Amino acid sequence: MKSEIIESLSNNFENHSQTTENGIEFWFARDLKQLLGYTKWDNFKKVIHKSKIFCEASENEILDHFADVGKMVKIGSGTEREIEDIMLTRYACYLIAQNGDPRKEQIAFAQNYFAIQTRKFEIIEKRIKDWERLQARQKLTLSEKELSELIY
Repeated sequence: MKSEIIESLSNNFENHSQTTENGIEFWFARDLKQLLGYTKWDNFKKVIHKSKIFCEASENEILDHFADVGKMVKIGSGTEREIEDIMLTRYACYLIAQNGDPRKEQIAFAQNYFAIQTRKFEIIEKRIKDWERLQARQKLTLSEKELSELIY
């Protein structure tokens, strides 16, 4: 996949994120449907259903990651009607990418994107732990030095 396409898909995904009043990052399923190359809502709902099963199997609360909401959309006559939608956390988006059709270029990208993001987080977490361990060692060294001076 060309780097321009990767950058475009990544930016599209991040640009569709929204934040609740509590600071929780989420995406609407209907927006994600288009980003992942699905044209029919019913086909995408099947992927969401599979993802919910995986969410529950991993001992996560489904409602914490898949919140059903209604959304007002304009119809041809200029009036609005409510359609069903789902607010998805980043974890829910990850599960959907893992359960989507990997033959779709956008799904293959999303699977790769989440794998890379996970690895980046692991590296950052390791660096933070290493830094904390180093700080603890330095503190211990100073304490030992003070103690040995007092003993001497």
